[in-house]
Amino acid sequence: QVQLVESGGGLVQPGGSLRLSCAASGFIFRNFDMGWYRQPPGKEREWVALIDSTGRITKYTDSVQGRFTISRHNFKNTLYLDMKNLNSDDTAVYSCSLRRGGTSVAFGQGTQVTVSS
Repeated sequence: QVQLVESGGGLVQPGGSLRLSCAASGFIFRNFDMGWYRQPPGKEREWVALIDSTGRITKYTDSVQGRFTISRHNFKNTLYLDMKNLNSDDTAVYSCSLRRGGTSVAFGQGTQVTVSS
């Protein structure tokens, strides 16, 4: 079955950087669009970044544009999110998602990112 396992979260100071990874299995990774979502404390989950199956087309929510970069390695079945210039508003549980038909149909358990001094 579909498995999505995130890693790379942690505590980082404002202005710092992190790289999140998502190891995918149970489906043909290279055939599907993928995404990153986040759920800040006490708030609803929101989409952060999307990437098409080839990795050539990406899309970002306004608040992370220019600071986050989504990418993928189709031979390693891995999705990445490079985050820089982090601020307290980026504190959240980050999850990767498998997308099908323009919607996210599966999510990983998530990895916690905390931005604090």
